Amino acid sequence: MKLTLSENIRSFRKERKMTQEQLATVLGVTVGAVYKWESGLSVPELDLIVEMADFFDTSVDVLLGYRINDNRLDSIVSRLYTYSRTLDPAGIVEAEKALAKYPHSFKVVFACADLFLTYGANSKDSRFIRRALELDEQARVLLPQNDNPRISEANIIHNMSIAYYELDEKEKGVELLKQHNVLSHFSYEIGSTMAVFMNQTEEAVQYLSEALILGMSHMLCATIGFVFVYCSRGDWDSALNIVTCCNNLISELRVDDQPGYMTKTHAEVLLLLAYVSWKKGLMEEARDALREAARLTNLFDSAPEYSLKSMRFIEHAEYTNAFDTLGPTAAESIEHMLNLLDDPFFTQQWKEILNLEQ
Repeated sequence: MKLTLSENIRSFRKERKMTQEQLATVLGVTVGAVYKWESGLSVPELDLIVEMADFFDTSVDVLLGYRINDNRLDSIVSRLYTYSRTLDPAGIVEAEKALAKYPHSFKVVFACADLFLTYGANSKDSRFIRRALELDEQARVLLPQNDNPRISEANIIHNMSIAYYELDEKEKGVELLKQHNVLSHFSYEIGSTMAVFMNQTEEAVQYLSEALILGMSHMLCATIGFVFVYCSRGDWDSALNIVTCCNNLISELRVDDQPGYMTKTHAEVLLLLAYVSWKKGLMEEARDALREAARLTNLFDSAPEYSLKSMRFIEHAEYTNAFDTLGPTAAESIEHMLNLLDDPFFTQQWKEILNLEQ
């Protein structure tokens, strides 16, 4: 708890255009006493604090600079996250107070675990990190209380793995992630940790391949979503920038002229690139993108292959299988996207170029 009595005495005195000598006379103390109060070297007796509050026409609370905390559960949790973000040392004491007051609250326990992990990782203090692990275990038990859709057991597991890494117990952290690697959610961390820090490079390949596939999928979905966002805003510059980035990455990840799922994916991205270029008035660039999209559409649909053998860096790709919700063939996917774009003139341009490529 931080009080601002010394600053407030000085502030109230100056508001009344009084010198320290004048205030000392009013209160019947020495100038030295007033100087020490305002410098924070000493604190006036309680009766003098009350007398000063009365003289300055304020309350004792205001003079002291005391503000009562909102100690409702949600307010406490909000403060704990603020302490964690700012690394305020007061957060440790406040966390323990919160745990004493709400020992069986998921919100409090989870927030305190996050706070202790943050402090421990930044200070390299193993006591805080082990405290975070204890609280994370407790949070898993209390998880049925959770009503935040953005928090699940995966968050807790991830935080526990970080704690083990910080304690130089990486094997425990990786094993924990492996046990909870639903839908390859933690493959990126498992693979990178094994390859970089544990000298288990060959075993890491499977996880790194899964992570690269998942990362590509996320990037593709996000890019398509953003393109439609920017189109709705008429922000063609941003739409062109993001679809160009995606196209460049897909180009680097796709094995040239190897029919496969990446061929279909690249055709879809090129169609968006062509559409945005068209809207930007870049007609030649748009036609080039449409011609390449048409070529890849025909390449894929001539021999559909849904594995990811057409994706570079992926090992054991023969065991992979990919699909999207746009359509089973490249032509159907393109047609679906054209319907969503709802631009008859652009659709006609696509049909003409597709017919020429065929």
